[in-house]
Amino acid sequence: MSRFRSFSFLFLLSLFAWNVAGQDAEFSQFYANPLYINPALAGTSELGRMAVNYRSQWPQNGVTYTTYSVSFDHYSERYRTGWGIQMLHDRQLNDIIRQNAATLQYSYHIKAGDWSHISAGIQAGITRKQFNPANLVFPSMIDQLTGGMSGVLPGDLEATSKTYADLGAGVLFRHNDVFGGFSLHHLNQPDESIIQGDQEGNLPVKFTGHAGARLFRLKRGLFSREFMVSPNMIYRQQGSFKQMNLGVYLIDRAFLVGGWFRHNLDVRPDALIFLAGISNQHFQFGYSFDYTLSGLTNYSYGSHEISLTFYFGRLEGWPDSNRLLIPAI
Repeated sequence: MSRFRSFSFLFLLSLFAWNVAGQDAEFSQFYANPLYINPALAGTSELGRMAVNYRSQWPQNGVTYTTYSVSFDHYSERYRTGWGIQMLHDRQLNDIIRQNAATLQYSYHIKAGDWSHISAGIQAGITRKQFNPANLVFPSMIDQLTGGMSGVLPGDLEATSKTYADLGAGVLFRHNDVFGGFSLHHLNQPDESIIQGDQEGNLPVKFTGHAGARLFRLKRGLFSREFMVSPNMIYRQQGSFKQMNLGVYLIDRAFLVGGWFRHNLDVRPDALIFLAGISNQHFQFGYSFDYTLSGLTNYSYGSHEISLTFYFGRLEGWPDSNRLLIPAI
């Protein structure tokens, strides 16, 4: 019976994750995965940039969420455009739900003044979402007389996978070292349901608003050294789900630390996020840990996230003061 309850619990969680929540995978180090939050960020490094991201959520409670992402983007100085490509693999509830997505991004950058830039981006991709019921027990699979298992899936599961196109767009504005933007994902609200007759299987549009600043300070002493303080925020809304992240990066030469507070609005505070990393002109590395604040603290055991960003080449043209500087972690 305990096994049956466990399977039933996972099944209910999987249906909730697929058909009710309608939420995308999230990353705590969101600027370390720029193409994921806003297509207008494609090309903003003015270099060739490759980002690799890994997130393990709730790794010790037996119900794991794991997400991998690899992206590459580049900037064309001649045409003032950026382009990018991203591959995402997401596994939920011990591989009961699996998602693979490939997305192309295109952005156009306008110099609006000596210190200002406006960027607009679009994206298009294809997503394949799979449901694996192999480790689940459905009520219709149980013989009420003998208690045996038939192994036959319920008839209202029309398929174990769904493939759909996905569209998005975004805008970014930067003035000096202050920046902000917003993006809209799932503009076509694709149908991702595997349940026959499900009227709520369309993926809701996701709105993301983000803003921040880079504040430079100079320590004076025996050794003068510059460090940077970068306050940031990001707001996400998808269907009835609303979330706000507030935090700050502290960067001292090649080292950085950060702290964040994540609040699921209309519910309760969700997590405190702690980050540490290193960087130079060619790569950046970041590790973060999410400490859960909600009632799931005793079950989730937090989340771990690792990011690696590599930079290739250096384009000439605009002076450094006009570069589209956005924190990478």
